[in-house]
Amino acid sequence: MKLNLKSKLGRVSVDGKIATLGDRVEIVPGLKIRIDGHLISVKESAEQICRVLAYYKPEGELCTRNDPEGRPTVFDRLPKLRGARWIAVGRLDVNTCGLLLFTTDGELANRLMHPSREVEREYAVRVFGQVDEDKLRQLSRGVQLEDALRPSKPSNSPAAKALTSGITSP
Repeated sequence: MKLNLKSKLGRVSVDGKIATLGDRVEIVPGLKIRIDGHLISVKESAEQICRVLAYYKPEGELCTRNDPEGRPTVFDRLPKLRGARWIAVGRLDVNTCGLLLFTTDGELANRLMHPSREVEREYAVRVFGQVDEDKLRQLSRGVQLEDALRPSKPSNSPAAKALTSGITSP
């Protein structure tokens, strides 16, 4: 396995020698990589365990590692890991709740999140007021998000029907 070193010059050493930008290193047993003098644990891919965690995010938690305002984050509640770190597969707004996936495998996270993979996501959205047929047709053509018009399709699942049954407009 090759490791492409991309770091600030002079901060990374490999077996005692300062690495330069673009150096490639073969990962072998006993290899010592240090960043700013701190020994870094390097494992072969086969040694790394891919973990996946399903987490229910309640309202009020942020999908970030650290919040300068000290608000709770999803990472505060996740199990602590040694030699790995959790990567969020997507995110939810602070005032929403729902299922989030976390993994220790960056490639898996990318495959699940990248638009080219077309991994379908399902969101339950509560609408206050009446939604007529014209509005449903408009929504089925897509939803405008910050970056682009994203495709959408109304759900016919039993869960979606249960959410809408008995709801009346104010």
